[in-house]
Amino acid sequence: MTFYPHAMRVAATLALGAALMPAHATNGYFAHGYGIKAKGMGGASVALAQDAFAGANNPAQSAFAGQRYDVGLDLFMPKREMSRTAPMAGESQSGEERFFIPEFAYNTVLSNTLSAGVSVYGNGGMNTTYPVTATGCRDQSGNPMMAQNVLCGQGELGVDLMQLIIAPTLALKLNAQHAVGVSPLIVYQTFEAQGIQAFGGMSSSPSKLTNNGSDSSSGLGIRFGYMGRLNDQMSVGASYAPKINMGRFKQYEGLFAEQGDFDIPANFTLGLAYQATPAWLLALDYQRIGYSDVKSIGNPMALAGALGANNGKGFGWSDINVIKLGVQWKANDTWTLRAGYNKGDNPVKAANVTFNILAPGVVEKHLTLGATMKIDDKSEISGSYMHAMSNSVTGPSFFGNGIQETIKMKQDSLGIQYSRTF
Repeated sequence: MTFYPHAMRVAATLALGAALMPAHATNGYFAHGYGIKAKGMGGASVALAQDAFAGANNPAQSAFAGQRYDVGLDLFMPKREMSRTAPMAGESQSGEERFFIPEFAYNTVLSNTLSAGVSVYGNGGMNTTYPVTATGCRDQSGNPMMAQNVLCGQGELGVDLMQLIIAPTLALKLNAQHAVGVSPLIVYQTFEAQGIQAFGGMSSSPSKLTNNGSDSSSGLGIRFGYMGRLNDQMSVGASYAPKINMGRFKQYEGLFAEQGDFDIPANFTLGLAYQATPAWLLALDYQRIGYSDVKSIGNPMALAGALGANNGKGFGWSDINVIKLGVQWKANDTWTLRAGYNKGDNPVKAANVTFNILAPGVVEKHLTLGATMKIDDKSEISGSYMHAMSNSVTGPSFFGNGIQETIKMKQDSLGIQYSRTF
């Protein structure tokens, strides 16, 4: 217990660092996993207790994680592209392709039945930065517009969304095999948009549409969890977080529906883990994320409402299902190896492709690898690699004239984590 104040100072430092780092994601705008071990197994984690990231994965895990802390850093490398056919033919690639994402978790045992911890992590986010380029944009008189971006606005085009969550956790063992847990979610998010002046005529508040610098909002949520060890081989888990009501982005109340509202969608995960042999472990998770219930995310572009209105236009994202499959092999007393596959639905449909040039969260298939090296009886180092295969969506442009647009994304990430038990 003497370690707890120090852990809180480390958590505060990591939280500040995470707040200043762009957060990015792969299942829509959620991360494919939390904690480097989970990331190496395709994100499968809800029925496992291999680290202290209970607040991110399943609060009940805290009851089985023991006394430990985990500090990780992920290098995230996305590539985002768009193209458009004549008469506005052109293509562009988003810059800024390397982002560092820190995370931290701590867990302690309070009694035979009670455990507690804290997780600090980036929930997800999105970043694009398209340069000024040859676009084929024309003014109302049909004259070519110079020095425009691909959405016919002035200057660079893009968005930057970051979501940081601090999740204190409390878990109760119902008996030796079953536990429940809860994590209050303290959420801070920032957002900035630039270069979308061309949509001013569709905004309820054009002065609060774009190029207003970075804005922030906060909110409180909760995550519930259950974990049970059915026998020596099989474990099951479940985790649920209702929609988090966030404060408004007041500087962008002319962009997001409900005057700048940008809530975090409800999500739940069900999973199981099977210890096939002392060396081989299999894990399978099913996750569902309810993007459509957040109007600023789920409302389609074709909606009659103005940008920023109570039922205004949005990005048209659908709810998605995600399957996460992971395998772990304990090769010897020093090395443990992992691999995984993550398949998520693409939330972006062809009818909404234009606005999603800003947020091309279209990747579906992810391959992962991971490993842990035991340093001594109390410490270890883990690493992970993720490759999200290239995927694209093509659809009719909001600019009309038979124009077709394509958005494309692929991703890679490399992570490292130091863990210590005490």
